[in-house]
Amino acid sequence: MYRLAQLATRYKLVLTLAIALTFGMLVAAPAGAVDDEDPFGFESVGGEFDETFGDEDIATTIASIIKVALTLMGIVVVTLFIYAGFLWMTAAGNDDKIAQAKKIMVAVVVGAAIIFSAWAITKFVIGGLSDATGAGVDIE
Repeated sequence: MYRLAQLATRYKLVLTLAIALTFGMLVAAPAGAVDDEDPFGFESVGGEFDETFGDEDIATTIASIIKVALTLMGIVVVTLFIYAGFLWMTAAGNDDKIAQAKKIMVAVVVGAAIIFSAWAITKFVIGGLSDATGAGVDIE
């Protein structure tokens, strides 16, 4: 029993590290995005609003935030699905582990359906508002 607890702890640690690394790669600045004269961005803090926060309108900014959030949720869905498949493959005929893997897969599929629905609704609403106001914002 102690051995199973150690393995479960290891799997949780590996999954946590994989999610942290994936998130870290997504939010890390590309190599070319750093200003050579001001690599830490100290000078832009006292600058104008447009220099610090960009010159995009609020609709485009909200659409970008929604895109990033939905992308991160998609990465979590894929990671959990891979984890459930790994759990099933390493179950070695243990019915409890197989049942747990199936429950995780069902939950992941339901979550993916909810995320896809949220994307579709968001695309519809932002597209309708964009057409009505003439902003030209689109979520792909």
